[in-house]
Formats: sequence, C-alpha cells, structure tokens
Amino acid sequence: MKKLVSLFVMLLLPLMASAANYQEGTHYTIVSEQATKKPEVREFFSFYCPHCFKFSPFMTSVKKQLPAGVKFEFNHVDFLRGASQVMQETLSKAVVVAEQMDMESKLMAALFNYIHVQRAVFTSEKDIRNVFVLNGADGEKFDKLMKSFGVNSQVKQMKKKQTYYAKSGGLTGVPAVIVNGRYKIENAALDKNNFEADYNNLVKYLLTLD
Repeated sequence: MKKLVSLFVMLLLPLMASAANYQEGTHYTIVSEQATKKPEVREFFSFYCPHCFKFSPFMTSVKKQLPAGVKFEFNHVDFLRGASQVMQETLSKAVVVAEQMDMESKLMAALFNYIHVQRAVFTSEKDIRNVFVLNGADGEKFDKLMKSFGVNSQVKQMKKKQTYYAKSGGLTGVPAVIVNGRYKIENAALDKNNFEADYNNLVKYLLTLD
C-alpha cells in the first residue's frame, strides 16, 4: 500500500511543481476583481484574426481536456479594424447559431477557412448561410435561429463581456483567454518546448483559484 501511495505522489510531483511555478504577472494577469459564479474558460477571438485562425485547432484541444463541469465559451469580438462592423456582428450571431445546432467545431472551422484559406469576403448574412448549408447545416433552421430572441440575447452578452474587459484593460487584442472571468493567460511565459501540456496545466491551476 505504501508503495502505491509513493508512486501516486511521484506521478503528481510534476504537476504540483509546475503549478507552484505559475506566477501572477508572468503566466497570468488578474483582469477582474470578481470571478464567474461557475467555472469557465472564455476565448475572445475573431474570424478575421489570422492568429485566431492558427490558434483555433489548439483551443479545440484545450476544450476537450477541460475538467468535468467547466464550460468553454466562445466570445467573438467586433472591434477589428478593416473588417465590416456589420459582418463582425453577424459572425458573432453565427457562432451562437453554430453552437445551438451543436455543429460549432465544423462550422467555425468552415468560417475561418472561408476567410483565411479561400480568401473570400463575407458581404452579407446570405454568404454565411451558404457556408453553413454547404457544411451540412439546415438552412431554414439557420434563418430561424439568426432571428431568435435567445441567440440575440447571447450575442448581447458577448458584447457586454467584450466591452467590460476592453475597458478594464484585460482585452487589448485577440486571441485572448480568460479563466473564471478573472485570470487572463499570458502565452509568452509558457514552456515553448511543451506548450500544450504547460497551457493545460495552467488552465487547470487557474480554475482552482478563488
């Protein structure tokens, strides 16, 4: 029994050591005095952002490795210069619709590809609808959800979060990830040779903080 306990402790040591090394101001920044009521990881991003496009597969992996009971929130922003304000707002709605359809991974990847791989330009809601339909979504359901009160309410919450963190200085660009509404991850300080494991350990560590 003692051998089993010793082995268990030895397996935990790397995680414990890395957690102890995470420092406020280096690995993460406090961007709010108040934490969310429920544990969450929120990614602020834009489909127009090339860094967000490259970061997207990694964030999908992070989402899959979150502890049970932790919600991952996509928060599309509308402040990128050079992109249509109307289309940025419409794409925010498209994110919520994709989630409502339970097709967010596939449809969001398709929206990213439309801009960054196909080099196409969204000029209307119809363009977004076409991407959805081409990737297996129901067009009529898309139309209904885009007009729904529930979807529009969620988009307003996205905007509210964006405005709050922009004013507090916690959101200066994208992609940006904030844990529990309070802790912003600082990528630069993480282990470049073992980035994914270090990132996930940091996320789990931040989820334990008050």
